Amino acid sequence: MNSITARRRHPLARYAVLLLALSLLGGVYALLAPGGDRADAAIASGRADDVAAGKDLFAAHCASCHGPNAEGTSQPGTASGPSLIGVGAAAVDFQVSSGRMPLANPGPQAPRKRAPEWVNPDTVRQLAAYVQSLGGGPTKPSLESVDPAKGDPAKGGELFRANCIQCHNFVGSGGGLTYGKYAPPLNPATPTQIYEAMATGPQAMPVFNDTTITPEQKRDMIAYIVSVREQPDPGGSGLGRIGPVTEGLVAWIAGISLLVLAAIWITAKKRQVNHD
Repeated sequence: MNSITARRRHPLARYAVLLLALSLLGGVYALLAPGGDRADAAIASGRADDVAAGKDLFAAHCASCHGPNAEGTSQPGTASGPSLIGVGAAAVDFQVSSGRMPLANPGPQAPRKRAPEWVNPDTVRQLAAYVQSLGGGPTKPSLESVDPAKGDPAKGGELFRANCIQCHNFVGSGGGLTYGKYAPPLNPATPTQIYEAMATGPQAMPVFNDTTITPEQKRDMIAYIVSVREQPDPGGSGLGRIGPVTEGLVAWIAGISLLVLAAIWITAKKRQVNHD
């Protein structure tokens, strides 16, 4: 008994007890945890076996700019790209499915373009699963969460006018920003891409996470954007639907041209009468 008491009073006893407690805590966590973060993230974005295929795709098409481990590169004079750790599968699906990535030419903003031949739903899913496995992030939304038929266009219109028209125009026609950047038109975007853009904030767009705009509100906004596409233009040509700028330009060009032609015709007719 005296020997046990003496050992308890040893200067290193407290450190031994702390080390034992940490070891027990780590063992209990390892037993109770369902799996590693990388596996959980991969399953959340697709299938666990997509990660290996996605890693091969990343090495072939993305590593030259984003680094071999997606840590990003910033070497002057060479192609560079930001770190993809933590961006999530939604960002990959948005950028690759819309053709913005891989980037063809460096510039202030990646434009929407036709995707390369190797891009298809399977390769996009695999690439997204690999990036998701690196550090989590927003996952690709379900089909139900982006279904316009299940949203409320009226509520979505209120949210869109409060958060989006400053850049994208009232009907999603887009508009110019600063330093060569721009808000792209939303007509070519799919409902899934619209949701992913709100969740990830690509280019100059801010991130609208679920605490700012809930998934239900995102679906309402998608319903509004889709419904606007189907609305007719009562005046005939929509002129890009970007507002009074093009309308005023057409009015001035067409109106002044008609006035000039009318003045020339009246003057020519008057001269002909005087000559007779």
